[in-house]
Amino acid sequence: MRHTHAILLACAATAVAGRAQHDTARGKDQPMFVAPASSEGRDQIQQFKLAKDLVCDLVAAEPDLCNVVAFHIDAKGRLFVAETFRINDGVFDTRSYMQWKDEDLALRTVPERVAKYHKHIAKDLPKYAGYSERVRLLVDTNRDGVYDRSTVFADGFTDLADGIASGVLAVGEDVYFTNIPKLWRLRDRNGDGVADERTVLHDGYGVHTSLIGHDLHGLCLGPDRRLYFSIGDRGLHVVQGERTFDLPHEGAVLRCELDGSQLEVVHRGLRNPQELAFDHFGDLFTGDNNSDGGDRARFVQILLGAGSGWRITCRAHL
Repeated sequence: MRHTHAILLACAATAVAGRAQHDTARGKDQPMFVAPASSEGRDQIQQFKLAKDLVCDLVAAEPDLCNVVAFHIDAKGRLFVAETFRINDGVFDTRSYMQWKDEDLALRTVPERVAKYHKHIAKDLPKYAGYSERVRLLVDTNRDGVYDRSTVFADGFTDLADGIASGVLAVGEDVYFTNIPKLWRLRDRNGDGVADERTVLHDGYGVHTSLIGHDLHGLCLGPDRRLYFSIGDRGLHVVQGERTFDLPHEGAVLRCELDGSQLEVVHRGLRNPQELAFDHFGDLFTGDNNSDGGDRARFVQILLGAGSGWRITCRAHL
């Protein structure tokens, strides 16, 4: 009988027994709390209803990883995980601050968004520096199918402009990481499981506060060996050399060379394109997230130079 094994990454409030080595420990009185090991994850698996011949194995859980947003397994079997700690603690949602709505819709750059925070919630800003997005690295050292070593590969993403750690992709020895407003390239030069080189490839994603989750994500490697990724309708204003990519009120799919050069807008007019996937013909597709107001979600074929019509309302440009 052929079994298909599914990886379960226990995250958020789920905490199960773990054997990994830990490089940090925080108590409940500290902002970046990680739940201790417990049997909860294994207990949850027992409640799953699996299709015939499908097996679900627990391979990693809190406290070895937590608050998982995205993950990628590289060619060596290592697991890179994007973890978030800043939702509502540095990353906001306009629906909780409706008094900002008109002002937020008129924004056109990331510095304008940061200036808005200083204007309205200046007294609260210092505490948000205690919350960092991060990339976690897990390794199965004895190849038994369970990740037994865990390190924080990269953290310190605490700037007021920073969003949710929403995408991670390992390509060779490079790890690409999307965290509004930046696309990062991370490298571990000495093999200790911690990135010792960080390069900002682009800056300027996330013009609006908008809605939580409308972020920079969807990292994948195209058949043309270029890096593809997506941005929700928080928008972008990115300057690269003499070129300016100005799409402040819509989502888009973009691509660039692996060194960040030759940035292109592939497809625009999207609301919140999530992951990207190429089929065996080389055609690209995304799932465009639906609206809480009743719009239907849609799967979109991404065509070079095309647009799918979405714009957020902006009073300043009616």
